[in-house]
Amino acid sequence: MEETVVQSATFGFVLSALFCGGLVGFILQRGRFCMNSAFRDTIFIQDFTLFRAYLIALAVIIVGSNFLNDLGFMELKSQTFFPLANIIGGYLFGIGMVLASGCGSGIWYKGGEGQLAAAIGVMGFFLGIGATNYGILNPLYNALRSIKFEIAGKPNAMLWEVFGDTLTAKWAVIAVIAVLLLIATLKDKPFSLGKQKGFYWSVTGLLLGLAGVLTFWASQYWGGGFARGMNFTTPTGELFFTILTGDGKSRFFPMFDMFGFKTTWGAFFIAGVPLGAYISAKVLKEFKWTLPSAGEMLTVLGGSVLMGFAATVAGGCNIGQGLTGAATLSIGSISAIISIILGNWTMVYFRFIKPMQD
Repeated sequence: MEETVVQSATFGFVLSALFCGGLVGFILQRGRFCMNSAFRDTIFIQDFTLFRAYLIALAVIIVGSNFLNDLGFMELKSQTFFPLANIIGGYLFGIGMVLASGCGSGIWYKGGEGQLAAAIGVMGFFLGIGATNYGILNPLYNALRSIKFEIAGKPNAMLWEVFGDTLTAKWAVIAVIAVLLLIATLKDKPFSLGKQKGFYWSVTGLLLGLAGVLTFWASQYWGGGFARGMNFTTPTGELFFTILTGDGKSRFFPMFDMFGFKTTWGAFFIAGVPLGAYISAKVLKEFKWTLPSAGEMLTVLGGSVLMGFAATVAGGCNIGQGLTGAATLSIGSISAIISIILGNWTMVYFRFIKPMQD
């Protein structure tokens, strides 16, 4: 999509984006859900709790978003499969999230808790995004995304299309995936809701999945006719470019005029995330300003810049590819999230596990 202003921003445009972003931020903070921790804990301390919350969210968003798509309430669009970009970008993002001590969504919601290290991570994330889209890293971005691969005769093939381009094939694949994902969560007793300060892990997964479905629909209905859903990479760039230049510089999504500024639905969505997290943290009495050490600050900054570059190359971050993209069953998104997990595990091993063994 070319960079054009679709229409003037409306009250519904602003409110729906802020509400969806705030809702996601509230759920992430209340559930203490960060996908860096979810992936890391599986091999570092053999704790699958947050990972199973992710699986529940994934099952819910796959079923819910495809259901609304087939009823005609919105239109899901799958990403093109760029094998080098999806795999290399995803792997590097997984490495970067360990160094940054948070994933793309984690640094945004933790900033709303008062963690200044996370705020530094957001700045580094934007720096990596900007340098990749428009700066010194752009040639590498173009090179990695110069190769695309067709599966089932399509560059943006979805997993179910490998078995046939029919609704029967689609829902058979979705049913199998959803059942397998939910079975994998049973070991941690998802229905035994324990008493705790925040959300129980299964509640977090359920609510995050439902919020993802809502955001898909709301972004299409109020955001210019494109169901972009939850994402943290492109909206980060759109928000900061709107603030710094007055132009959100969206390459793919509809843009709106607001008091002479060009902006997007995603820019307001991402602004709502730390606000929702702040509200949750204040209610739980968990809001506290924390200042990182100089060493931690540099590590977080370097890791977040790497995340910005890698997420741009891969076509999305842990949420953008691991939930929103994966909801379409895009081959590119599936390969990206698998690579993100592998990159995370690699850096966890070298940063935490190997030093303990030595």
